[in-house]
Amino acid sequence: MVVEPVALALFRGDADPAPPARRPTMRVPRALGALLPSGRVGLVQVADIALAVVLYGITVSTVVNWNARVPGQPVGESLVHLTAVGVALPLALRDRRPLAAWRVAAVLLPVVIWVTIRLDGATPPYPAPLIIAYLLVLYSVAVRCERRITMSVWAVTVLTAWIVNPNSMALVTLGVSVAVVFGYNVRVRRSATARLVEEERRTRQAEGAQAVLEERARIARELHDVVAHHMSVIAIQAEAVPLKAAGDAAQLEAGLAEIRQLSLEAIAELRQVLGVLRDPEGRADTAPQPGLDRIDELVANARAAGLAVLVKRSGSLEGLPPAVGLSAYRIVQESLSNVMRHAPGAGVAVDLGRSDGELVLHIVNGPGTGAVAEPGAVPGSGGGGRGTGHGG
Repeated sequence: MVVEPVALALFRGDADPAPPARRPTMRVPRALGALLPSGRVGLVQVADIALAVVLYGITVSTVVNWNARVPGQPVGESLVHLTAVGVALPLALRDRRPLAAWRVAAVLLPVVIWVTIRLDGATPPYPAPLIIAYLLVLYSVAVRCERRITMSVWAVTVLTAWIVNPNSMALVTLGVSVAVVFGYNVRVRRSATARLVEEERRTRQAEGAQAVLEERARIARELHDVVAHHMSVIAIQAEAVPLKAAGDAAQLEAGLAEIRQLSLEAIAELRQVLGVLRDPEGRADTAPQPGLDRIDELVANARAAGLAVLVKRSGSLEGLPPAVGLSAYRIVQESLSNVMRHAPGAGVAVDLGRSDGELVLHIVNGPGTGAVAEPGAVPGSGGGGRGTGHGG
């Protein structure tokens, strides 16, 4: 409907908020600090107020000169200043309240036009200060208001120009249309930029959420490797120690001490994995992650659990990236844990090699000899596998 947009433009509508604080600002002088609520003011507002003061002075001077050319004093001093206010006040308001500025201009426009016709008789009756101020206000309305409100303001302006001076309506329509189209183009570009910024923000949030999920999965894998390996060793040791001790208190005590040591190692690794999560300030855990330098610890634990482990190294294993070393450590750990669970007492061959910048792991186990071997276990079913990673 036509009535609704016009009503919004004249009475009920409002402009969008001012753009964010990317606009240039200046510090308020100390002498004016009591007059302004904030310590900084936008340069656009300062420029508008300065231009409004200039146009106010020009309008007052122009009307006074017109008065001097007409016999008597056809326009009183109060009307002179009201005419200047009709030119300057909308310009001073346009940055903060563009639609309110246009309404003020629309209310005072008849006064300015009447004084111009009464004293100067110019055709069209639009003084230069009025044209400058009104076009700037129209531009602000087009930038900050909805399209239907902007079109209503444009239509009211063109209709008013036709009523005041039909002969100048074409020129007025052209000038008003240029200001409105330019302002609307700026509004469209700002909206597109705002949407792009919002999409980038959502993309960053999605990437952050994905990173959190990946980190959770990594921690879950770390926990699985740590818990599975150490608990397998502890379970086998707890079963084997009483059998080996055969009532010997010293051997039993030594076996329990070894189980305790394995438990402490498991707790230490768990703390290392979970350290960053428990840090209230979000600092990263600075303890080094396990690597190939700790393979011998895994082998020692596996041998203590009854596995016959043979380790073979070929090529230099120095200088590997930490991530590659950690991955290799976890692969060996998981493989030995699988042998303990599925083929206890089996022989295991661990081959670590480096060739052409790649780290190659080859882990194979034989048949289990322990009483807890799972039915159907076959050689190689526990830890056989091959892992490769770029050594840099």
